[in-house]
Amino acid sequence: MKKIVGKHLYGSMYDLKEERAYEDQKFLEKIVIESVKAANANLIEVKSWKMEGEKGGVSVIALVSESHIAIHTWKEYKYATYDIYTCGDHTDPWKALDVLKEMLKPSRWTVNYSDRSQITI
Repeated sequence: MKKIVGKHLYGSMYDLKEERAYEDQKFLEKIVIESVKAANANLIEVKSWKMEGEKGGVSVIALVSESHIAIHTWKEYKYATYDIYTCGDHTDPWKALDVLKEMLKPSRWTVNYSDRSQITI
């Protein structure tokens, strides 16, 4: 029997204290790459998009061998959402979340966890 180990964290971050979080695309890419490293995942590619305007923000997604890590920010609301999904015993999505919290400096955040593990024959 082989075991599939999937760990999925997702949630919101409110009142971000880090000003660069809203518009600095390169800064957010750096944060996501650092979170990939912290999770012990294997980076395949990072893509990002900047949305202009009053309700603009930045979206960054890292495709990793073990799944993905994504963040989306909204400038007007000083708000971000994140999605961290890793597979394998060797990965730790909680460490990736620690990097996001440390670098974005939210005043509060939510965390949802879904166990995506399964035993197969």
